[in-house]
Amino acid sequence: MPSTVERRHSSPGSCAATSEAGAASLGRRYAAVRALSEQYCKPLEKEDFIPQVEEYASPPLWHLAHTSWFFEEMLLKPHLPQYQVFHPQFSYLFNSYYESIGERQARHRRGAITRPGVETVFAYRHAVDDAMQRLLDSGVAQDKQVAYLVELGLQHEQQHQELLLTDLKLAFYYNPMLPVYDQVYNEESLQGKSRQALAGRVNEAMAVTASGNVAGNILVAEGLYDIGFAGEGFCFDNEIAKHKVFLPGCELASQLVLNREYLEFIDDGAYQDHSLWLSEGWDWVQATNASAPLYWQQHNGQWKHFTLAGLALLDPALPVNHVNYFEASAFAAWRGMRLPTEFEWEAASGRLDWGQRWEWTQSAYAPYPGFKVSSGAAGEYNGKFMVNQMVLRGASITTSPGHSRPSYRNFFHPHLQWQSSGIRLAK
Repeated sequence: MPSTVERRHSSPGSCAATSEAGAASLGRRYAAVRALSEQYCKPLEKEDFIPQVEEYASPPLWHLAHTSWFFEEMLLKPHLPQYQVFHPQFSYLFNSYYESIGERQARHRRGAITRPGVETVFAYRHAVDDAMQRLLDSGVAQDKQVAYLVELGLQHEQQHQELLLTDLKLAFYYNPMLPVYDQVYNEESLQGKSRQALAGRVNEAMAVTASGNVAGNILVAEGLYDIGFAGEGFCFDNEIAKHKVFLPGCELASQLVLNREYLEFIDDGAYQDHSLWLSEGWDWVQATNASAPLYWQQHNGQWKHFTLAGLALLDPALPVNHVNYFEASAFAAWRGMRLPTEFEWEAASGRLDWGQRWEWTQSAYAPYPGFKVSSGAAGEYNGKFMVNQMVLRGASITTSPGHSRPSYRNFFHPHLQWQSSGIRLAK
């Protein structure tokens, strides 16, 4: 998921030595995660694997190969005796931003990789999987650091699974035919939550009066709060170390902003009102002629939006999706409110219904107290991105199952819309 969107692989929060049974469990997890990436590709035509429509959105072919490159580079080369690389040029083609590993294909030219072809990339994945199984069977994974690297590779692949879907959606949207990824794919349901369950919460949804009061709000009392990851299990290094943060009392909306509310924002002329926007946000509006979230289209007076299941009527009862930080901030200003800080969000997370959209916060992406960049290649992709980006919390409908936690810190540049991101208000 690396650049700002090819994520953060660094030291674990904590990691105990892996037992023989633990290694077997890790092997099963490895197989399941790797299989899901290929499952996501089943609806694709061969031609779908190649296009790169924006520099920040990589082709499916590259995602599949890069996630395999990670296991080959970080685990098989150093830890499996007599391992033979699949192809000597793949280290160059499928490196992302690992300066310590070497040169690489320019990011904006990943769509030029028409060779190796799709069959070869799948053969590469399967060869890596076979070699990883030999490594796991050898007992090496009982070593603490090796087990951590395997888990890191799986977390990394889960991030790319989300990117594969969101990058593919953008590529399909740029196609005038507006192709359908999968007719039965419901990107508005949350990992098994039914559309009816979402609709059932409409009457409980946040409502804001002219005075700015929030119905169904979550109160966060003034005080000191523990922020960050602690305990057993995996985390990225930008989530540690746990530390105290003082928070004034605040309120967070219990629900995300809905499409119908965002339509009111549009209808009120908000995209033409400079007073609502940050200076860079207003520059973005003017430069792009923005007038609605990404994927929204108006047809004969009806709003529609593009989904992985094709073009569909916009459902007013669902949370707004594909808004950038500038839009989220402007909407909050229009409502006379604000976005929460990432610390307020984490303090309230146990009482929030989250996971439908990545939620913008007003917090700049910065290190926690005591943060240190890890040594080696696995430490490259956190600290050096801690500038000019904003933190999002939670998870989204396209986040892989099991790949979320309250301390997770996602981050993007404020102008980007293509991830599944929404708005939660605070005051």
